Amino acid sequence: MAEEELLQRKIKKLRAEGKYKETIENCYVLIELGNKLKDYKSLLVAYMNLVASYYCIGDIEAAFNSIESHKEICDKYGDNEEKLLSYNSLFLLYDHTKDIEKAKNILEKSIELGKNLNKYNIVSNGYSNYSHICIIQKEYKQAIEMGILGIQMANLHVPLTPILVLRVKLNIVKAYIGLKNFKESKLLIDEMINDPILDSYIREKAHCYDVQAHWYSKQKLYSKAFESFSNAKVLVESYNDVYLLKDIQMERSKLCESMGDINLAYKIQKEYILLLSEISKSEIELVALKLQIKHSMASMEKKVNTDYLTGIYNRNYMEINTNKLLKLACENNESIICIVFDLDGFKSINDQHGHLFGDEVIKQVSKACSSILRENDIFARFGGDEFVIILEGITLENGEKKAEQIMKTIRNLNILKDGKHIPITVSIGITDNLTCAAKYFNELFNVADLRLYKAKNGGRNQVCAVN
Repeated sequence: MAEEELLQRKIKKLRAEGKYKETIENCYVLIELGNKLKDYKSLLVAYMNLVASYYCIGDIEAAFNSIESHKEICDKYGDNEEKLLSYNSLFLLYDHTKDIEKAKNILEKSIELGKNLNKYNIVSNGYSNYSHICIIQKEYKQAIEMGILGIQMANLHVPLTPILVLRVKLNIVKAYIGLKNFKESKLLIDEMINDPILDSYIREKAHCYDVQAHWYSKQKLYSKAFESFSNAKVLVESYNDVYLLKDIQMERSKLCESMGDINLAYKIQKEYILLLSEISKSEIELVALKLQIKHSMASMEKKVNTDYLTGIYNRNYMEINTNKLLKLACENNESIICIVFDLDGFKSINDQHGHLFGDEVIKQVSKACSSILRENDIFARFGGDEFVIILEGITLENGEKKAEQIMKTIRNLNILKDGKHIPITVSIGITDNLTCAAKYFNELFNVADLRLYKAKNGGRNQVCAVN
């Protein structure tokens, strides 16, 4: 089995085991390998697992960054199933950040694409999640409508999977309770609580008791509500969802006051304080883990994004980030300059003086150019002795001046071999996105690259900015 396939399996296993730090580290290894092999499937797997892992440790910003990278690759090389995965991950992130409108929008896209792919289980979950969002907005009638559609889609899924239906029904019940339709909600609750399928799905069973408890509480049947919350508590403790447990303990505490049972209230308050301490400790550990991951990832990301010889950006980083810049520039009608250059007669330098000296020339050229570029300019080694510079916020005319400065800076380098000065010159091609109507890096680069070869054919050691 190929190295990348073994790494993909390892990543999925680590994430399933909840080893998120190790998962993230191996994802970056897979990204490096995927870039090297131009294996876009590996890149998509790596970024999607990064999204899930960062989400699980609560680093939502990093999760959003990873989904953006996944989308960039998916738009060019992914299939519709990859896009569907991307939509589902985005929903989780928007739901977490309470960005309701974006959550709804992405669910609509997911549902439409899921229908086209006949992925009725995903469509059913999409409608269920839409119902959940409607409940948050107290749009209970729409929540029920979405729930009914979710059940219809679940019944189309092959093989028939009853738990899909039950998950949707949970939201329908909550919506009925929101509408104070206690008759319909009670019928559904009793149906779900007695469904033998719950014996295999502890989380769903806990949620059924939780919603039953809320129903009893709304009816002021406090002792029955307390009993249902207690049943839910036992189940939730078995899989350690501390945040749901916190909500349940709060409700149990309130019910003790309503029942007038002071001794029980005292006991539950002690349990609640202990749980809060556990949550606080867990959150501190999570912050420490995030900091630890950020520290180790900083060096890994630098390795993934930089050229091993020169320390400047590599081709992959430049392509991804230039595409992002071009997208924004297209929306705002702004200029992005692309300068492409390579060393004149570099093969002869290698042949005469050896490849190690050639490497030293490459490094000195990189260092010299870096010294005259702005911090936000993208300077990358495209391959061999070819370099690309991406400039934003300047005109093509000023871009040409910068190209002339680069040419002069390199020409003035004092590179010695055995005490003898070795002259270095470059040929440069330059363009901008506005004059060549480029929306993607490849389109921009191709024009500048053609002009570079025109500069070569014109005698070298010059800048070409015309076709």
